[in-house]
Amino acid sequence: MKILNAISLILIIIGGINWGLIGFFQFNLVDFLFGSFSALSRIIYCLVGLASIYSISFFAKERVY
Repeated sequence: MKILNAISLILIIIGGINWGLIGFFQFNLVDFLFGSFSALSRIIYCLVGLASIYSISFFAKERVY
């Protein structure tokens, strides 16, 4: 489970950096590296999205009632 958490965190960091680059510089790193909406870039976007959904579970694990 720790490996899945680490992969999820790495994907979320990649997504956050990409969004920061888009916001500050209007530069999409994923599209630059893999082509604008190519199959590989769409896979990366899907993986980042799934990682962000998975990371919601981190909040439930850390809560103390």
